[in-house]
Amino acid sequence: QSHLVESGGGLVQPGGSLRLSCTASGFQFVAYDMGWFRQAPGKEREGEGVSCIGTTSSGRTYYEDSVKGRFTNTRDDAKSTVYLQMNSLKPDDTAVYYCATALVLHNQCVPDGKYWGQGTQVTVSS
Repeated sequence: QSHLVESGGGLVQPGGSLRLSCTASGFQFVAYDMGWFRQAPGKEREGEGVSCIGTTSSGRTYYEDSVKGRFTNTRDDAKSTVYLQMNSLKPDDTAVYYCATALVLHNQCVPDGKYWGQGTQVTVSS
């Protein structure tokens, strides 16, 4: 059985930092682009990723404009894990963050529909 498990969410003050982790099992992690998608309170989950990272061999990384310079997406293939380091957090970043297998395209990243995690809550509030 294939799984993606996120962790690292929580409550943080504006300007603070969090690091999300997503660990994969049951499928060939190294062959997949991976993405982070979010669902803000009262809204549907966004169809485009906040950030995606391609396979290590591709070297591609995508960031939505709103998070450029604040979020960093990395992966550790030996641990089948992707990380999202989130700095300078803003109240608008409050959402459930989902990890999923994805496709890194020229100007966006989208889920490939194969694997999703259960989500982790990030709340930015004073």
